[in-house]
Amino acid sequence: MKIRTIRVAPLVGETPKGGWSQELKPDDAIHALVAVHTEDGVTGHGSVFTDAGLVERAVAFLEPLWRGETALEPERLSEKLHQNTFWTGRGGAITHAISGIDIALWDILGQVTGQPVGRLMGGRIRERVRPYASILMEDPPLMHDRCAELAAKGYRAIKIGWGPFGRRGDRRHDEAIVRAARSGAGEGVAICVDAGGSDAHWPNGLKWALETARMLGDHGVMWFEEALHPDALDDHIELRRQSPVPLAGGECLTRRQTFLPWIAKGALDIVQPDVTKVGGLSEQRRIAWLAQDFGVKYIGHGWNTALGLAADLQLASVFPSAELVEYIAGSPYVDDLTEGGFTLDSDGCLPIPATPGLGIRLDPDKVARLSPQAARMFDPDAA
Repeated sequence: MKIRTIRVAPLVGETPKGGWSQELKPDDAIHALVAVHTEDGVTGHGSVFTDAGLVERAVAFLEPLWRGETALEPERLSEKLHQNTFWTGRGGAITHAISGIDIALWDILGQVTGQPVGRLMGGRIRERVRPYASILMEDPPLMHDRCAELAAKGYRAIKIGWGPFGRRGDRRHDEAIVRAARSGAGEGVAICVDAGGSDAHWPNGLKWALETARMLGDHGVMWFEEALHPDALDDHIELRRQSPVPLAGGECLTRRQTFLPWIAKGALDIVQPDVTKVGGLSEQRRIAWLAQDFGVKYIGHGWNTALGLAADLQLASVFPSAELVEYIAGSPYVDDLTEGGFTLDSDGCLPIPATPGLGIRLDPDKVARLSPQAARMFDPDAA
């Protein structure tokens, strides 16, 4: 089963805010869908968290390496793409694009073998997993209301991130946000805090992070994410040593080699690679294995799309520590792309699809509403 073509479609019109200092606009195309079309008519789908124009150009650049290749050996082919782009890839848009291709290849392998991806990647140890609703931080009154609303919908974990937290130089305001989230969610709901230290010109350092970690500990926060600049390895090590709250991070890192020092040197309690950026399911699995060997939790970062969530669900079926998956609350790119969608059960968990491949199907009409090139996902000859 050989690859005929690989097509890219941007998602535009309803891009959710990211809380960044240079805020995203609805028409910013920072997510792209990828379709791997085979000569046998089987198509696999993936997703990339990077500017869609860069993804399209990267796929074209990689074409001599993937055209005519078998679509049934995702790990070998993805590694071929990585190994032959050492001077252009290794972490940027090329690596991100390979992520989407790899996810789509695993989707194809699952469809052809009649198995869910999780079973092909090692076996299913769970049939459902708890999602944490991922939302931006707001000023305290709205923060309270948003968390109360999500708890009422059945979420048993909520992550609040970015926004004004740590950016106003007002510790009392930061604590008021956390207190409001806890009050709104209620004691039965876990709260995680994401400072967003990878934002442009992040103003805070180790001392701020240490004091903030102690404050978060007082409020029973589940983890402290991106507390520091993503290159500050030594500061992360020291923060983890002193923090009463588990430290999480890694969404800016790509490929397993980059994660190795962070895991081996004890910089994180929870490692959070993003399957739509890190190199795909093949790379995510290797990172999760590495984390497992060092006693570090793996819980994927998932601020992306329904296909990214589907990939995370399959990985959650494989790894014991992946007890949570990230779910962007209210994003059309998650809720409005597939047939059937995602539904919480009575315990606030998401069932992990057991049908072949990623276990979800894109809805052509829904994709067309969110992408001007939607036809590329279903027809290899579409313009």
